[in-house]
Amino acid sequence: MASRARVRAPELVGAGGWLNTGGKELTLADFRGKITILDFWTFCCVNCLHVLDELRELEEKHRDTLVIVGVHSPKFVHEADHRAVVDAVDRYEVHHPVLDDPALATWKQYAVRAWPTLVVIDPEGYVVAQHAGEGHAHALARLVEELEAEHAAKGTLRRGDGPYVAPEPTAGDLKFPGKAVRLPNGHFLVTDSGHHSLVELEADGETVVRRIGDGVRGLVDGTGPRFSEPQGLVLLPEGTADYDLVVADTVNHALRGVRLSDGAVTTLAGTGRQWWQGSATEGPAREVDLSSPWDVAWFDGRVWIAMAGVHQLWAYDPASGTVGVAAGTTNEGLVDGPAAEAWFAQPSGLAVSADGERLWVADSETSALRWVSRETKAVHSAVGTGLFDFGHRDGAAAQALLQHPLGVTVLPDGSVAVSDTYNHALRRYDPASGEVSTLATDLREPSGAVLVDGDIVVVESARHRLTRLRLPEEAVRVDAVAHRTQRAATEVAPGALRLDVVFRAPTGQKLDERYGPSTRLLVSATPPELLVSGAGADSALSRELVLSDTVTEGVLHVSAMAASCDDDPAIEYPACHVHQQDWGVPVKLTDGGARRLPLVLAGLE
Repeated sequence: MASRARVRAPELVGAGGWLNTGGKELTLADFRGKITILDFWTFCCVNCLHVLDELRELEEKHRDTLVIVGVHSPKFVHEADHRAVVDAVDRYEVHHPVLDDPALATWKQYAVRAWPTLVVIDPEGYVVAQHAGEGHAHALARLVEELEAEHAAKGTLRRGDGPYVAPEPTAGDLKFPGKAVRLPNGHFLVTDSGHHSLVELEADGETVVRRIGDGVRGLVDGTGPRFSEPQGLVLLPEGTADYDLVVADTVNHALRGVRLSDGAVTTLAGTGRQWWQGSATEGPAREVDLSSPWDVAWFDGRVWIAMAGVHQLWAYDPASGTVGVAAGTTNEGLVDGPAAEAWFAQPSGLAVSADGERLWVADSETSALRWVSRETKAVHSAVGTGLFDFGHRDGAAAQALLQHPLGVTVLPDGSVAVSDTYNHALRRYDPASGEVSTLATDLREPSGAVLVDGDIVVVESARHRLTRLRLPEEAVRVDAVAHRTQRAATEVAPGALRLDVVFRAPTGQKLDERYGPSTRLLVSATPPELLVSGAGADSALSRELVLSDTVTEGVLHVSAMAASCDDDPAIEYPACHVHQQDWGVPVKLTDGGARRLPLVLAGLE
């Protein structure tokens, strides 16, 4: 086995304390003798949610030697609220200890630069590997097996139960509902995300009529269906298909069709596997991978999909049974323009204007309200400026602020109600006046809303209920507040900057170039003037950038991908694994700043 660098792991510190430990405060000493993986995550981040799913099998297989510790490191102000972290741990079925680190103390100690980041600590308390982004489950599995063998031989491995203590289960008919639609009979159909099912409620929004799905996570069709954290749903125009509505089955990476007469479910699109760079972007819908579809809407004769996992909009055509990209590049950010060139950031809510000319988009990670023109397919921004600015501020749209909205609803006057999730508010944008106002506050993580006569029924996801409100004639007054993500900017010098993405293939694998480049690096900047040269895509994981001497601050957007394959010439068709991560690195340009920027994709710097 190759020798490893031995760096002592810093202590785990978080002002919010520990969850899933039965009230016990833990230190690194409690993990001595165990292999420990620190998962730096935040619950707004869809890539972090992907990694939670990637780790489930590893966590179960090595439960007597491995402890996974979630270190919750917030991006948004709401995510620093301890109650919200408790809700998120329950919502996403996190079955390991979680340290709530609202001030990013442990994040800074471990020099983390991106969500998600995984740090491996050996049984003697030394950091042995770091991985950023997704696709590392295979590499981690190899490393865990190596560490088990190494420390069993040394006598430093301790087997037995870890410190996880399950919390009390959430009671009630709904558990973190996602979205809702009103059925022709006046009932509501709700995606009961925490129970992995759909629930039909009577017109009162409370009385359960039936449940579609048995509450167990899975991908099963027929009249005994299973879902996995379903979110968006949309009724189709009558006669469109032999099913009545389409559901975004988020964690199954699939679209499902539901026939209301008997509750039968059919998988329409997706394979159950997550889309990766290099996968097909169009084709027969059942043969194309999807990535965390979060909402759906009927627009321009197709089902448009908010594909949160890859920062795009896709579209499914029921007539041809095909699916494909409709807008977005997979780059994460806020860039308007032609559909093929626009950037999104976890689009999570969709709604269509009454005249069918606009598709409204809640673009959650940029805290933005965007729209797509049916005629030109161009993407426009109504509210929001980028990944790091958010808050609760009304007034002219150009200076108004939202905080991670997940839903949009078109109102009778043509304005748009925004489920402003992390502000616990319902906001309104009026295209005629260009003004943003607040309709209601004291909601709890609203994620969608449905119009019912003169009222609006809001999905209060973290209160596990539907809440009916009268649409107010006057806006609610709120104190304006603006925020920026609290990550400290990296100080870099103007002029030449060397960017190095560090990648070490897992044991038994190598970068395989037989069929072309196995790595990809894409670099851009906000504002674009920050980069004098070095922008664009190439296969090398190192690049010489030149930064402007007139721009004082900005964000470097770095997207890296590496495919490692089995290193055995006897294997004709080696198994390959894709590792990928997107970094948004805030930078401040100073004369004494760094001239090298290392970003760890896998390995140690």
